[in-house]
Amino acid sequence: MAQITQLKHEISGKVPTMISVKQDQLSEWFSNARGLQGRRIWLVGAGGTGVSGLARLLRKRGALVSGADSEASPAVKLLQSEGFDVSVGDASQIPEGIELVIATAAAKSDHPQLVEAANKNIPFRNYAQALGLLQLGHTAVCVAGTHGKSTTTCLLTWCLLHAGFDPGFIAGATCASLGGSARAGSATLSKGPYSHAPGFLVTESCEFDRSFHKLHPTTAIINNVECDHLDCYKSLDEIVESFSAFAKLLPAATARGYLLIAHEGAHRERVTRDVTAEIETFGWHPSADYVVDMAANGLARVHHKKKEIMRWHPRLFGAHNVLNGAAAGIMALKLGADRLSVEEALTSFAGVDRRLEFLGERKCGEQNVRVYDDYGHHPTEVRVTLEALKNATNPGRLICLFQPHQHSRTRLLLEDFGACFGAADHVLLTDIHFVRDAQIERTLVSSQDVAQRIREHGGTVECVGTIEAGAARLNELAQGGDVVVTMGAGPIYRAANIFLKLHTT
Repeated sequence: MAQITQLKHEISGKVPTMISVKQDQLSEWFSNARGLQGRRIWLVGAGGTGVSGLARLLRKRGALVSGADSEASPAVKLLQSEGFDVSVGDASQIPEGIELVIATAAAKSDHPQLVEAANKNIPFRNYAQALGLLQLGHTAVCVAGTHGKSTTTCLLTWCLLHAGFDPGFIAGATCASLGGSARAGSATLSKGPYSHAPGFLVTESCEFDRSFHKLHPTTAIINNVECDHLDCYKSLDEIVESFSAFAKLLPAATARGYLLIAHEGAHRERVTRDVTAEIETFGWHPSADYVVDMAANGLARVHHKKKEIMRWHPRLFGAHNVLNGAAAGIMALKLGADRLSVEEALTSFAGVDRRLEFLGERKCGEQNVRVYDDYGHHPTEVRVTLEALKNATNPGRLICLFQPHQHSRTRLLLEDFGACFGAADHVLLTDIHFVRDAQIERTLVSSQDVAQRIREHGGTVECVGTIEAGAARLNELAQGGDVVVTMGAGPIYRAANIFLKLHTT
């Protein structure tokens, strides 16, 4: 009974609290190699990046997976093409015989399918809880941090594949090189320091709503720790404490628990306090355990105890991606990959969708306009991405069409947003993308407030309203030799696609 009470407490305010299954029963399903065989699992929000990835991993484990989503998104259509039974619409009914319901974090407690699950006493877990359960049957490698999680997760998986491992992975972004946002790997490891242990599962591990506290890491990377998700956290201190709680989930060093954390920018002394896992640091600073540097010709290198352990020529723009690559490479070596394979993987990695993704060119006069798209929505991400893009492309002008994401984030980081667009020659702002916040937040901040802060920092900026209006303004503004980048965690990429299809006026 105590376990059921604890589970009710964990999900209070998020989902129905009627639970008829004990935690140890679900743990047995997920940790046993054949425990999911034939289990009927229903997914709410099946088209979500993480949940759709879970669908594939669960099916590989033998579960009978079906579900529903509110719209026929490309992700839903892809699941359907792979043979998953995914219905589209707002129907509340869950098929008979379902033994477990898993829902996207976006599902509210009054979602009709969650209400029905509660009424039928069908056990429920949200995405983070289900991911944690799935890790019980794997050697779990978690990638955490305010920035760079998706890229580092995919880079690490790519390195392990090149080194002859068969890792599973699940990320919050699509990676064409890896065939999507998830893959199911081998059941056991046949080589390396974890030989004969359950197979690797590399997972993006998000701090939003403290969801990474539900995970069961064996090893972990923490790239950085900054203010974000201030709708969930009251302060940076709370965020640091949350990362510390995550790090404490790692096994002790004697049980092969291992944490690789950034030497700078991750509040490492506070985060690692009382952590019993082995701890090593990486970064530019010469006192880091793994020292990263870049030669004049763009060659990236990592040294350990003054000895070079790897070098590569990054394809991805920016010093931040050198650090992402270093973290992935160091962890891959720690997990048993060989140096040559890691170097080849880091050099060949082509990137992740919506992370400084090159979308194409469009003729404007005698020259082309190059168009990129990026998921960056935090001031630090915006700043480093724009600087990297400008340095790499040397444009006539760099034009950024930015869609602020979430009113509370925009309001609470307003001054930082004003200062982060310095590398752009011209900034266009759409309306703020409304998501997760209470309605009152919409009255407290607007894109005009962001524009005013940018002007105070000497920037050239204008507000354009809708995504479609932003594309139209790009069409008026862009000239041959310019580089255009659309940025934001919402659907701002649509503007880039519209612009590429428009004819010059």
